Amino acid sequence: MGRIICAGLGPGDPDLISVRADRALRGASQIAYFRKKGRQGQARRIVEGLLPADVTEHPMEYPVTTELPFDSPAYNALLAAFYDGWAARLVTLAQAGDVVIPCEGDPFFYGSFMHLYVRLRGKVEIEVIPGITGMTGCWNATGEPFTWGDDVLTVLMGTLPEDELAGHMARADALVIMKTGRNLPRVKRALAQAGRLEAAWLVERGTMPGERIARLSEIDDADCPYFAIVLVHGQGRRPAAEAAA
Repeated sequence: MGRIICAGLGPGDPDLISVRADRALRGASQIAYFRKKGRQGQARRIVEGLLPADVTEHPMEYPVTTELPFDSPAYNALLAAFYDGWAARLVTLAQAGDVVIPCEGDPFFYGSFMHLYVRLRGKVEIEVIPGITGMTGCWNATGEPFTWGDDVLTVLMGTLPEDELAGHMARADALVIMKTGRNLPRVKRALAQAGRLEAAWLVERGTMPGERIARLSEIDDADCPYFAIVLVHGQGRRPAAEAAA
């Protein structure tokens, strides 16, 4: 019986994949990866050129992505059935040897693999290889230190209600807002309500080809890139020596 090996790929640049994940990918006989139907998939795109020529590929195609509200019963039912089915299939595939699952960022940080992990544990041996988070790659792309001294870092989902977003934003020092996309106008309104909009940056496709870094206040509401993170650097608790520099 083989293992399920989830390899964290980091924020997108293949050069930021760990040595352990690189070794797992280059030695893979089977890989399974998430993608939207009809697309190559971001994880598969990152590992292009790293895989053996004879690797067997198993695309795990989402039955739905943004076609339904993420919190609707229909969406949850479709995704639950999808993860149930693939968990069962992966157990079967592992009988023939290890299956490597490449995943963007870190698998245990809001990663899709977590939904498989909770269904697979106890049924098959699992190895999870950590990866650099997408937000880490994005804040390094800005070229500015992100947290200072006792700064409190808050990570938010753009899917939260606007008032809840604004409340968290007003209390935090450094901010990361993920799952922006079509939620970007709501995120901008919440940041404005919290008095943080002018300090916010949008980083699209951080560390990847086509990377874009821009002030969020200058981004049109209709421009809602999917692979984007909103950042607000910590400032309030910067040590006196650095603040005066």
